[in-house]
Amino acid sequence: MDQQRRLILILITILFKTSTLRSDELVPLVHDYYKEKCPLAEDIVRHNVEVALYKDPGLAASLLRLHFHDCFVMGCDASVLLDSVESMQSEKEAGPNLNSLRGFEVIDNIKYLLEEECPVTVSCADILAMTARDAVQLKRGGPGWGVLLGRKDSLKSSFSGANQFIPAPNSSLEVLIDNFKQHGLDIEDMVALSGSHTIGRARCLSFRQRIYEPKQEYNYGYDRYKRYTTFRRILRSICPVSGRDNKFAPLDFETPKRFDNHYFINIVQGKGLLGSDNVLISQDFDGTITKQVWAYASNEKVFFASFAKSMIKMGNINVLTGNEGEIRRNCRFVNA
Repeated sequence: MDQQRRLILILITILFKTSTLRSDELVPLVHDYYKEKCPLAEDIVRHNVEVALYKDPGLAASLLRLHFHDCFVMGCDASVLLDSVESMQSEKEAGPNLNSLRGFEVIDNIKYLLEEECPVTVSCADILAMTARDAVQLKRGGPGWGVLLGRKDSLKSSFSGANQFIPAPNSSLEVLIDNFKQHGLDIEDMVALSGSHTIGRARCLSFRQRIYEPKQEYNYGYDRYKRYTTFRRILRSICPVSGRDNKFAPLDFETPKRFDNHYFINIVQGKGLLGSDNVLISQDFDGTITKQVWAYASNEKVFFASFAKSMIKMGNINVLTGNEGEIRRNCRFVNA
């Protein structure tokens, strides 16, 4: 009888410990998360991304950037989508995002359609992850990857976090490495994800310092063929010493309409648009990153494989699952 009691107590203890495990350990992100709950979820997302890109091809970079800026602040929890309310200032109003992020209406439209199809089922955080993947894949030549799903949405945003954790366009290599490391991403991830700059544009405000205060780290080696000098002249014609802060230039001047490996070829030639692009080589004193940049510049397939792997890894940063967070009915506001 005593032995039976001990066995019962052991079983109760095991059950109790299992029930108190963290929800993200009980409910990991998985492929085909919506297969039973909302079978058309991924099709709805992809179709609407395709329509949006047909109307405005530039949205591909914007949707990818939304996912980045979301994950680097508190994790991939759709906090970047929340509007300001009386008790909370939105991440949209933070320096790196204000008058810079766009694509919110695309997310709103997708969410509206998903709510009609499967009410309170597909999270805004998962929508961001899917739209980023589809935007890259539907952009000419971009790779695809299997998105892990099952995220919940945050109940708050972090204005201060957006100002603190999103990498600045003039960051040093040391700062970039430390920033990515704080989010569980290593140097290889940092270089691969920097390749997202193969599409998109940057405002004059983001690259003026790179062309009017030229530092050693903005130039790669001896400019024998005047590539850097010529490129700088082009940038100065777009962005004067003062004014025209919101004038845009493509992050990749060579193939701005394609998702390819030309970003890394540009860096090798000292023609990255942002200061934080060029430091990948100029401040890489042991040559490890330079070797990776050359590998991507030489072989697009290698870059694509690394980029997909790192995007999946980034999409897992501090996700909310299980009983954490909620599934918002409207991505701009928490549920009442």
